[in-house]
Amino acid sequence: MESMKVQSEGGLNVTLTIRLLMHGKEVGSIIGKKGETVKKMREDSSARINISEGNCPERIVTITGPTDAIFKAFAMIAYKFEEDIINSMSNSPATSKPPVTLRLVVPASQCGSLIGKGGSKIKEMRESTGAQVQVAGDMLPNSTERAVTISGAPEAIIQCVKQICVVMLESPPKGATIPYRPKPAANPIIFSGGQVRADPLGASTANLSLLLQHQPLPVSVSPGFTHSSSPFLTPQDSYSWLA
Repeated sequence: MESMKVQSEGGLNVTLTIRLLMHGKEVGSIIGKKGETVKKMREDSSARINISEGNCPERIVTITGPTDAIFKAFAMIAYKFEEDIINSMSNSPATSKPPVTLRLVVPASQCGSLIGKGGSKIKEMRESTGAQVQVAGDMLPNSTERAVTISGAPEAIIQCVKQICVVMLESPPKGATIPYRPKPAANPIIFSGGQVRADPLGASTANLSLLLQHQPLPVSVSPGFTHSSSPFLTPQDSYSWLA
């Protein structure tokens, strides 16, 4: 989250960048059919909304613009998620509506200010907005950022985000920030017998797929060498280094 202008006359007259962490289904919801939903959000809010690419279980949604545009875009996303919850409940026996939940990605160096001394600041946010706010204790993988989860009614979430933005602007990040970048989903390796394991070699072998035969693989044994176990190497053994 960055500030590229300064506050003026005590108001929030700044340009911000807010990063959200979303699951694939959530991203699909705000993109909409043929990108119509996100296009409307961009036009109606005047904010820049970018979605990270890649075959990842999680995606980063970056919202940039003047504060009014940011909050308007945020409101549209929150209300869209509430609409999704209501629609999903039409085919569910559940009677109580679950809260809308959004996750911000915030530099870890700013989380102390967000929590406050003895948790005073985050307690104040919860009480004044009615939203639930949780700051992750651990940093996101390979980054210096943490997830800040906000849950509640859309109106409560919007008010909470405004307060979080004020705190972030008053306490800029310290030092360099390593941004969180979700990793692509690991390609499965299919072993004989239908066993499936995630590809430990990562994206560099994204196109690798191993299909092993059911019969055991013979192992050459030196003359005079005796072995108490079977002189065959099973497919699982031959690829035990991948485990």
